[in-house]
This record gives sequence, C-alpha cells and structure tokens, in this order.
Amino acid sequence: MSTVIAEGAPAAAEQAHASQFALLAQRRFAPFFWTQFCGAGNDNLFKFAFTVMVTYQLQVSWLPADKAGLVIGALFILPFLLFSATSGQLADKYDKRTLILFVKWLEVGIMVLAAFGFFNANVPVLLACTFLMGLHSTLFGPVKFAYLPHHLGERELTGGNGMVEMGTFVAILLGNVAGGLIVAIPQVGPQYVGISCIAVALLGRAVAHFIPATPATDPGLAINWNPFTETLRNLKLAHGNIVVFRSLLGISWMWFFGAVFLSQFPSFAKDVLHGNEQVASLLLVVFSVGIGAGSLMCEMLSRRHVEIGLVPLGAIGMTVFAVDLYFASRGLPPSATLTLGQFLVVPAHWRVMADLALLSMFAGLYSVPMYALIQLRAQPTHRARIIAANNILNALFMIASSLIAGALLAAGFSIPQVFLVVGLANAVVAFYIFLLVPEYLLRFVAWIASHIIYRFRVRGDDHIPVEGAAILACNHVSFVDAVLLMAASPRPIYFVMDHRIFKFPVLGWLFKLAKAIPIASRTEDPAAYEAAFERAAQVLREGDLLAIFPEGAITSDGQLHEFKGGIMKALQRAHAEGLDPPVIPMALTGLWGSFFSRVESGRAMVRPFRRGFFSRVGLEVGAPEPGRQVSPPALQQRVQLLLDGGTA
Repeated sequence: MSTVIAEGAPAAAEQAHASQFALLAQRRFAPFFWTQFCGAGNDNLFKFAFTVMVTYQLQVSWLPADKAGLVIGALFILPFLLFSATSGQLADKYDKRTLILFVKWLEVGIMVLAAFGFFNANVPVLLACTFLMGLHSTLFGPVKFAYLPHHLGERELTGGNGMVEMGTFVAILLGNVAGGLIVAIPQVGPQYVGISCIAVALLGRAVAHFIPATPATDPGLAINWNPFTETLRNLKLAHGNIVVFRSLLGISWMWFFGAVFLSQFPSFAKDVLHGNEQVASLLLVVFSVGIGAGSLMCEMLSRRHVEIGLVPLGAIGMTVFAVDLYFASRGLPPSATLTLGQFLVVPAHWRVMADLALLSMFAGLYSVPMYALIQLRAQPTHRARIIAANNILNALFMIASSLIAGALLAAGFSIPQVFLVVGLANAVVAFYIFLLVPEYLLRFVAWIASHIIYRFRVRGDDHIPVEGAAILACNHVSFVDAVLLMAASPRPIYFVMDHRIFKFPVLGWLFKLAKAIPIASRTEDPAAYEAAFERAAQVLREGDLLAIFPEGAITSDGQLHEFKGGIMKALQRAHAEGLDPPVIPMALTGLWGSFFSRVESGRAMVRPFRRGFFSRVGLEVGAPEPGRQVSPPALQQRVQLLLDGGTA
C-alpha cells in the first residue's frame, strides 16, 4: 500500500475507525479534544459574561455599551498579533504536551485574577484578563494545529479538524450561553462567573494530563525573542508555499467575516431584534450549532480526504445568507425589550435565525478543508510557525474587522447594513482568492461533477499516494475524465491531454487553469510533442502526480483501445534522471453513453439529458507498479482487468 501516513500516526490506527466520532475513543485525540474544548469554553464564558455585564449592567462612561463588544474582541486578539511568532517557535522546539500543560496552568492563574475582577466589578482588571486570555490562546494555537497532523493521517485530517472545529464552536456556544445566563443572575451573577471560570480552567488542566507526548519537530531551533523580526520571518516562511500562504489569507478572511457577526450579537439582539440577554445568547447558540454542523459535514462530503472543493461552496453560502440576513432584519418594527419566549413567537425572527444558522454552517464548510490543507502541505519541521503566521494574519484581519465595523457604525450604518457590506465583500474576496489559487475552483468543479452530475464511487483510492511522484494511467472514455480523476485524488494532478480539447470553450479554459499539458502527435507538431514530455518530466522531478491517458484519444465505441508508447517515453525521461515513479492503473466505469462521451456518431455533448443527473459512474484504482517493470501491453491488461471488475 502506497498511502503515506502523517508522522506519528500508524496506518493501523487510521483504518481502525469508521468515522470521525470514533476518534473520541482514542487517547491520541480525545484528551487533546477535551482540553481544547475546555479552553475555548472558558475563553467565551469569560468574554461573553464580561461583554453582557458592560452592555446591560454597568454604566462605564469611557466604554460605551455599543462599542464594548468591539473593544473586548480587539483586546483579546491583540496578543495573537504580538506573540504568535514566539509561540510558533516554542511549538516547533518543544514537546507539545509540555507546552499544553504550561498553558493550562497559566489559564488557571488568569482565571483567579478574573474572579477578583468579577467580584469587585473592576472593569480595568477584567480588560487586563481579556488580554491575558488572548495571550493564553496565542500560546495554544500553534500547538493545537501542529498536534493534529502528528497524530492523524491524511484520511483523518478533515474529520479530525471537523471534530475540533465542531468542539470549539460547541464550547463557544456553551461558554457564551453559560456566561450570558450566569451573569444575569440577580445580585450574585458576576461572582458566580468568576467561580465558574476557575472551575473550567482546573478541569482543562486535569484533562490535559492524559495527552500523549508529541516530540519536538525542530528541537535545535534557536528562539528569536524579537516578535517583530520573527513575525516577518514567519510570514516569509509561509509565503514560500504559495498555496499554503493564500489559504492562510482565506482563513483569515473567514475570521474577519465571523468576528463582525460575533462582536455585534449583543447589540444586534438589543437594538435590532429588541431582545434581552437570553436572545443574545440564542443568536450565539444558532451560530455555533451552524458552525458545528458544517464542520462535521466536511468528512461526509469529502469522502475522508482533504477536499478543498468545499471551500467555494462554503463561500457562496456565506454570502447568500449574510445578504438575506440584512433583508430579514432591516424591517423589524420597534418594540419593548422581548424575553426569549416573546422573541420566538414572532415568525419574522425565525428567518433571522435560519440565515444565521445557514451562513455559519457554510462557514464551517469553508474553513475546515483550508485548515486541513495547511496542515497537510506545510513542512513538519516548521508547521507550528506556519500556524503562527496564520494566527498573525487572523489577528490582523480580526482587528481590522473591529476597526472597519466600528467605522461603519460611526458613519451611520445600522448593524444589518454592516452585515450586508460584509456579505457582499465576502463574494469579492472569495472570488479573488479562487483566482489566485485555481486549485480551489478546480476542486469545486470536480466536487460538483462527482456529487451532482454523477454519483461517483471510488474503490482503491488508498493506492493514490498522498506524497511523492507517480504516474496515473487511465482509460479515456469522455471529456470529463480528468475532472473525475481530480475528484478522486487528495492532491493536484497534472494531465497530459490532446491539444484539441483545449479548443472547447469551457473545458479548454478549465484545463488551462489546471495547468494541463497539451500534446500533439510527433508528426503533427514535433515541437509540441517534445515540450509535452519535457513538462511531464518536470512534474515528476518536483514530486507531483502526472496523469496520462495511454489510448491517446477518447474511445469511440466504449471499448479499451491499444495503449500507445507515450507513457514509456515519460518513464524513460524519469529513469534518465534517476527517478522511478510508480505507475498506478485506473479504470473509469459507467461513463460510456453519458453526455460527455462520443456516442452520437463519434460526437459528444449533443443531448444534455441523455442519462439525466446522478447517473452511476466509478473509478477502480489498482495497486502501483514500479515504473521499470511497466510495458504498454501489460498495463493495458491491468486496466482491462479493472474494467472487468477484477483487481489489478
């Protein structure tokens, strides 16, 4: 088996469970999950209780109620900007369990100080604790995301990240609900909040004791304690992998988007929906449940691979429902302050909650694959520093979100109008990112093809390596064969394709975007023929996947045709450079007779609904074979065996 498992995660463990929920029964994941859960819950219990207290209970002249959420959010994020670079170095240099235990003890100390602030209604002390809890989260962030790929394999990363994302937002939900409800208890609410924060911090420390050791990835790293120079160095380090860096930008934009909504919920509930503290808590419940649901859906929709095709789908949903939230909330009539029960009996309020639930669900679909991609593609020796760069960018974007939202409100925008602006901006930013990183758009097209146009089943996809060079050899049935192979692979594929396919208006643009390699016959265009094989050799040198359709053309009768010698020429180039990439036979089934195959007198794409939507197609993947043992007749025989339902 050629599947490469992430360092520290044995193949047996990866195959030992059927779904992401089974990870909760394993020590490599469960104690870490619950430690993260307690930390996120405590952060938000503290922050939301403090925000509600300032918004509803205290009159602080220098901290207006309508700006309290923005100030507290910005203060919490500031340490991410200042200290992420240092925390990333620490996470690469030291055992991650040791760092987690230190961070949890720090949390206990901060919560003791916060309890003093709540008991005495001391706003400056609570603001200081807000900053310190931001520092606590800054230290934990790189450890958290560098821990997962050390203990989970490629097939588990999406599910594991989905579980962590779900757990984080459920913890946010419970923390916010608990914070809002406890602080509202007459007379003693703030004191109970302080006691609760200490209790949750102690619980998190107790659970962290069971996290397994996670050795340092770069123990010889010399710490640069200057946060400014190290921040620049981390950003340059992240920029070294352009797909990873632009994915960091995409995640940071998601936090910009989400921070605007989260920071405005208390004021939105009070001033727009005319609800009390419980209504503000309900909005957070709906938002958190949506994020959790979207995060958990990722594994199901991605077939347990890192499927970044879900990211454009998530971006579309975020914009659609953010815009609709504006229309749903702009015309609500003024009223006296509503209790939770009074709020729920108004039909118009259910549309508001549906919009919040759906936009947050799509935000979960947007973020989880991006996190998994970064963990998978970043170099293990400096993975934590890449995550630190992500946290730096997140902090910049979230602080910018506070400033921009504050400026819009000061300029006279209503809160629904702010939501509208952010929703429309999301469409522009997402489109720009997908143009910069076409892989997202390509995977989205592949996901649509394999989930909506066809019902696509893949067998043997564990034979497709998650790293290292390899040649994929597949039969050629239709004009969308390459799109379906994209959907089956956890990595980008570079296709060698007949140059004539690039003349088709949509498909040609799509394959150019995928950097497919056009090839012509030696007699038709000798220069293009040689250039194609030189480019193919470069793909293999760089350790990427190269796909070749050895028949040389789309079948005209549905049968497998003779394999040409092009694949041997690609292997000879590789062998001349000391490489021996494995060749992986593949067979597409069920495509003959579909819209994209040549069944109308040798023509394709004539009758759009010939077989309708959701027709069954499949891909059979055989075991890899060393390139030096390959011959066209033997390879053709193995592909034919896969077509006949055997194993090759």
